[in-house]
Amino acid sequence: MSSHPSGSLLSATRRAASPHILHVTQPVDGGVARVVADLVRSQRAAGLDVTVACPDGDLAQALRELGAGVRHWPATRAPGRSLPDEVRRLARVVGEVRPDVLHAHSAKAGLAARLAVRGRFPTVFQPHAWSFEAVGGLAAAAALAWERWAVRWTARVVCVSEAERALGVRAGVRAPCRVIPNGVDPERFRPTAGTAPRAVPAPLAGLDPAAALVVCVARLCRQKGQGVLLDAWPSVLRRVPGARLVLVGDGPDEGRLRHRAPEGVLFAGAVADAAPWYQAADLVVLPSRWEGMALAPLEAMACGRPVVVTDVAGARESLPPGHRAHCLVPAGRPRPLADALTRLLLDAPLRESLGRQGRRHVLTAHDVRHSAEAVAALYRELLGSGRTVTHGAEHTECRESIRS
Repeated sequence: MSSHPSGSLLSATRRAASPHILHVTQPVDGGVARVVADLVRSQRAAGLDVTVACPDGDLAQALRELGAGVRHWPATRAPGRSLPDEVRRLARVVGEVRPDVLHAHSAKAGLAARLAVRGRFPTVFQPHAWSFEAVGGLAAAAALAWERWAVRWTARVVCVSEAERALGVRAGVRAPCRVIPNGVDPERFRPTAGTAPRAVPAPLAGLDPAAALVVCVARLCRQKGQGVLLDAWPSVLRRVPGARLVLVGDGPDEGRLRHRAPEGVLFAGAVADAAPWYQAADLVVLPSRWEGMALAPLEAMACGRPVVVTDVAGARESLPPGHRAHCLVPAGRPRPLADALTRLLLDAPLRESLGRQGRRHVLTAHDVRHSAEAVAALYRELLGSGRTVTHGAEHTECRESIRS
């Protein structure tokens, strides 16, 4: 008889001491990567044993610096022919790590992780916006069918907004849910101190410092709606002469957007730290076509900047209630977007007031420490119940969220 403890006993012993969390993520950039990094930072500070399976890149390096174990998982961003091999590779990682909780981030990781694990470990799935919103036709139908099926292998779905949860319910995704709003670090994202002048990122050097500056921080892709913003910009420029629009980020649509960009638009590319861009802006905008709850508006408000967002899932919930009349516009419509930007650019006192209110709102409702503690409470709940999800297990529909 072996003197080594069995896998189940080893898992139980480790759980009593320090639970082992395995995060699985693809994509490894944008808001999803920032959420994963913030969770790992908090969990390592709390003494948890954390491993992350993800493709190589900047995120993997940042996670190593935080003290997390990183397992190379070479996965593409979207499902394709490589999916079976990706599932097998991830299953090997899971077998070696034997986590107490597996937390899968975004649609691709959620697909591969649940196929690899199939309920053998408590599995948390966080869509960061539903996959069936991002596509159309047969692809949307297939994505929805999968999400409905995969709940049998999902201990909890974490939604970042009540709107995201409600969308899943309407679509028939019947899973136990927890709504945990996104949060940001108010020490990293903060207004410039006192009366100190705003920092000016290098690409703005030489431009008129008095010119109105609008900043959009987001991956350059269809989801984020920069094409709609470019359609709106000439109308803004006619009414606010000399105004500048800066698109911060890179992505698959960069070439197309550069080709069609009107006067007064600059491309800053990807940046390691967006805070100086928010601090330099007079106004921040995110014209998304769909979201769960975007981080950029929260980061902008933490920096004391007003933000105009489109009325997609999570947007209303991310704004202070009194901001909706000034800062919320219909998605996909250039004219209302241009009108909202123009009104705020021409009203400096209103911008200052909204900026102060936004900072207070983030401190109260969207501090990353609150989000991390809510996730930790969810893990404790799953570990305390000892529940795993097996094929055919019954699930209750998430008609009412378990809200933190």
